[in-house]
Amino acid sequence: MLQDPPVSDYDIHFELFGFKVRIAWSFWVGALIFGFYLVRGVNVMFINSGDGGPGQLPLLVLWSLCMLVSILIHELGHAFAFRQFGIQSSIVLYHFGGLAIPTSSFGMGRSAGALSEKQNLWVALAGPLAQIVSAFLLVGGLMVAGFRVEALAIIDSVVPLGLAKIPGVMDGDPITSHGLYAIVLFYIFPSVLWALLNLVPVWPLDGGRIMNSLVLINGGHREQALWVSVISAGLLTLYAFKNQQTFMGILFLSLAFSNYQMLQQTGRWR
Repeated sequence: MLQDPPVSDYDIHFELFGFKVRIAWSFWVGALIFGFYLVRGVNVMFINSGDGGPGQLPLLVLWSLCMLVSILIHELGHAFAFRQFGIQSSIVLYHFGGLAIPTSSFGMGRSAGALSEKQNLWVALAGPLAQIVSAFLLVGGLMVAGFRVEALAIIDSVVPLGLAKIPGVMDGDPITSHGLYAIVLFYIFPSVLWALLNLVPVWPLDGGRIMNSLVLINGGHREQALWVSVISAGLLTLYAFKNQQTFMGILFLSLAFSNYQMLQQTGRWR
């Protein structure tokens, strides 16, 4: 589920900032699945407002494009961090999000496996950080323009993060343009919520990689990081099923199980 999918004739290939990018056909399928209920809710809201709505299909297209930009920025964060340490990488966007895959070392004789744990930590952090920063640049622009950012309140309704309590974000005028409202929501939602979920200490998410590096930097063992991963994934599984977030629950349940299997394979229990 989290691995690089095979290349197909239906993939899109291009180059950006010197990085080769491949958009697997499964990315669009994942976008439709992940965005269906959000898009349906937004379309119903537009219809109930009395102004009509653009319809679910145009909104799904807009959601997919916003998701594409958000995840691409995330993977560019990883890719630029690799480049900072002399390692070139390629980017793949697929059904579960994206991957930045190390490919070469600019003739410096280095590989991703030769990075220090501090360097690994920065590479893992750079992706979600780039994604979150891009979202809050948009938030800041909306606030300067005099609009309130209702997208943050919608995120709080899914996961109570308290984002709507940030000073000033709920001041200002509502966004009356359906197109602008949808773009703002469809970009900020994955850029903030998914980036924060990606930072939870569960392997192989970025947060799990960060936890692994922190444990090793402080003289610990990988098994300790895996225990944190198993416990965190278990707690998130319970939270997700309790709050009827079925897909999220299945995801973290599978991650908890795979991390527990990794612990058993190490043969060490610390």
